[in-house]
Amino acid sequence: MVGNTNSDSFAGKRVALCVSGGIAAYKAIDVLRGLQKAGCVVRVAMTRRACEFVQPLTFRALSDHHVLVDDYAADNPDPIAHITFSQSVDLIIVAPATANIIAKFANGIADDFITSTYLAAFAPVIVAPAMNTAMWEHPATLRNIARLRADGIHIIEPEHGRMACHTIGAGRLAEPDVIVQAALDVLSSQHSPSQVSSSPNPSSTMNINGFDFTGERVLITTGATREAIDPVRFISNHSSGRMGFALAQAAHARGAHVTVIAGITSVAPPAGIRLVRVASADEMHHAVMKEIERSTVFIAAAAVADYRPRERHAHKIKKNGDRSLTLHLEPTIDILASVAAHPSRPTNDLIVAGFAAETSDLIRHARTKLEKKNLDLIIANDVTREGAGFNHDTNIVTLLARDRIDAPRELPLMSKLETAHRILDEIKRLHPSHTHIEHDLGIESRL
Repeated sequence: MVGNTNSDSFAGKRVALCVSGGIAAYKAIDVLRGLQKAGCVVRVAMTRRACEFVQPLTFRALSDHHVLVDDYAADNPDPIAHITFSQSVDLIIVAPATANIIAKFANGIADDFITSTYLAAFAPVIVAPAMNTAMWEHPATLRNIARLRADGIHIIEPEHGRMACHTIGAGRLAEPDVIVQAALDVLSSQHSPSQVSSSPNPSSTMNINGFDFTGERVLITTGATREAIDPVRFISNHSSGRMGFALAQAAHARGAHVTVIAGITSVAPPAGIRLVRVASADEMHHAVMKEIERSTVFIAAAAVADYRPRERHAHKIKKNGDRSLTLHLEPTIDILASVAAHPSRPTNDLIVAGFAAETSDLIRHARTKLEKKNLDLIIANDVTREGAGFNHDTNIVTLLARDRIDAPRELPLMSKLETAHRILDEIKRLHPSHTHIEHDLGIESRL
């Protein structure tokens, strides 16, 4: 659900909605309606292929404006529409954005109305990709996305799910309410003088500064651990690994060398990372300690079991009639606290971030954890909220930083990948001049 839709706040804001040719084009209708509900004035542009999925008449009826497809069309009321259109709006949204149009944006090709509009634009641009998983994960697409990020374009990462081609994976267009909320976030940032920029694409909290993590060695834990009761049974939790893998994907896209220590996960890891598989909390702790001295950023996203059976039975425990079974539990080692107290932390200027998954009194518990474990950042989320927590492609988190402990910042509902980029933005803010020597290449880099 969109967080801020006060029509007074966005009344008169001019948004250009650009629709390219993919099966998800029909979702642009809901994006249009969501923006209108917030008070925005929306004009629509389409590629020729998009018109094969949704007729321009649909958008014309809903927006009450001529829908632009071709500058040279006989019914076009403006002969230089790509200039007028691009320079008279407060925001441009491309949803869905196909691999083709992303490639054109990244390489400065202007062979239709939308790509010409993009090159002529002074407003911030949001791109919401949608395509087959293989196309989304192709090195060419990843390069093009990285190029757009470096150019200051806001990327709303696609979601994981079933495709029109019946495959399952990343590539589905983000839900319309996520796109609308991202648009409102960018428009809101334009109200603040501190966000004003003279560049063609002014930055905001959503902006990703290209390869700003180049040379950083990011260590991430993710997934659930399993604590064995016997050879058949174990204690675990519902963690899927989605958030940790999203962080890994985001850090890799921004140039970091990423190592993920993963417990039990139900989703595939992203390409381009180093993956270490473990099962128990002890195994995860051992793997983390082996890597930590080479790391400059540590993010503990794993749902590590807090307790394990004091005794692991060598054989399967047999059911004994109606008699109950008593398990004696002992605490597992606290991996996050061990990292925060590691002797190498001052030497490496190691940034340590953790998660706090709570069901009540979120901020109080998160603040206590931040202070007690001496963290730089804690990401708190109430796992009982709809769209947050385990086994969702979206999340709702609150960021508490050590230098702003009394000023928690709640983020709206968004994809876990976009949440990951917001978390990395906060890590970058904490150490804007963070400098170290890259261990393998001898290259000085800054976070």
